[in-house]
Amino acid sequence: MSETVVLPRAVVEEIAKRASALGVSTDEYLADSVLRFLDPEVASEKYLEASLRLLQQAREELSKGDLRQAGEKVWGACALAIKAYALATEGRRLESHAELWVYKDRVARRLGGWVRVAFMLASSMHVNFYEGLATREDVEDALREVERLVKAVAEALRNLQR
Repeated sequence: MSETVVLPRAVVEEIAKRASALGVSTDEYLADSVLRFLDPEVASEKYLEASLRLLQQAREELSKGDLRQAGEKVWGACALAIKAYALATEGRRLESHAELWVYKDRVARRLGGWVRVAFMLASSMHVNFYEGLATREDVEDALREVERLVKAVAEALRNLQR
């Protein structure tokens, strides 16, 4: 489900300013702000749902040719999937890019070394949002690998619940 929320320009600018100061996307900032106070199990499910939605939005942006927005959605999906994994497996909330970079190695040890590559491709998409250097093929590759990551995290979380 997706819904449009209309906010005053000053609020949108403040959200963007705070997200930028933290080095995260507005999607990630808003998800963190809303999910911060939920039970870790519930929050991890919500992070995963948001990650799946961002993948869909990335595909939509890619089909429109907006490589910057598509790439930023890919990054957001990756970051939220890693956060979902940390919450579900350890009850740990990751608060910064630095924590994501460190924690992705833990996920890679459990799910496979390819996770590090997917993460780095996604991170390059975050850079692309600001620089606009990625080609369509770059975005497609990152999207494919992050989809694999999100699916692997979803499967791992399902296995935890069994």
